[in-house]
Order: sequence, then C-alpha cells, then structure tokens
Amino acid sequence: MAKLSNSIEDFLLDLIDEANGTVEIQRALLAERFNCAPSQINYVLTTRFTPYKGYYVESRRGGGGYIRIVRVEFRNKNSVDKLFNEEIGNSITKDKADQIIDELMRLEYINKREAEIIRVTLSDRSLSISSEWKNELRANILKNILLVIFN
Repeated sequence: MAKLSNSIEDFLLDLIDEANGTVEIQRALLAERFNCAPSQINYVLTTRFTPYKGYYVESRRGGGGYIRIVRVEFRNKNSVDKLFNEEIGNSITKDKADQIIDELMRLEYINKREAEIIRVTLSDRSLSISSEWKNELRANILKNILLVIFN
C-alpha cells in the first residue's frame, strides 16, 4: 500500500509542478488511473498534502466531484509564522513537527544541517519528561525556533 501511496503522491506532485502550483482533478479518474478505491486517494490527500507540508486541499464529492490541490508559497515571514502557530497550537506530535521542518527546508528557510539540529532537539529522546507533556513541550520549543527563523 505504501508503494501505491507513493506513486499517487509522486503523480500529483508532478501535476502540481506542471500546473505551476495548482491542480484540479476528479477523484474517480485518479482512482481509476491507479486502479484503487477513492478512499486510497483520500488517504494520500490527508497524509501527504497537509498544511504542514505547504498544501491546501479542497474537495467536493459527488458525480462531478473534484480535488483541488494548491501549493502554498508564502510571500512573507509573518504569514508563515501565523500559519505554523495556528497549526501547532499547544501541542504537536513528532511526525507533524517533522513535516513542518521538511517544509521549512523546501522553502529554503533552513538548510539540511539546521533541519537535523531541530529534529534532534524535538525528538522524544531529547525531551526527557513525562510522555503526557512531550507534545506540549515540543510545541513550545518549535514555536520559539520559528520566532528565531522568521525574525
């Protein structure tokens, strides 16, 4: 299933690149192309095209239903700061933090070495406190890192 999900993701990323950041496609046609259920398409959209990764997905179901995927290119640091603060909230998992780090690298706000330093800082191993508080501490640290990056 991971291979199929990767293939669908790669196909959509190619379409997005060719269409300069926005693609609109029918879910049924996409499912037919990959010989899979529409729920597989939904899985890829909800796990691979998230705001954390810099995408906005619009979906309409039904006979003429479509999927619109927009790659969000941030014009200024304030919009990035605002988006990430709203998305992070008071708590964030390691996986979601990694998605934000990947997006910061893609947008060239940080380089690979800085990304790895941030990842280690936010890892469960580094956050040696009770499990119930790790995601809250991770969110606070990530917010502070973002303030430094965007100021």
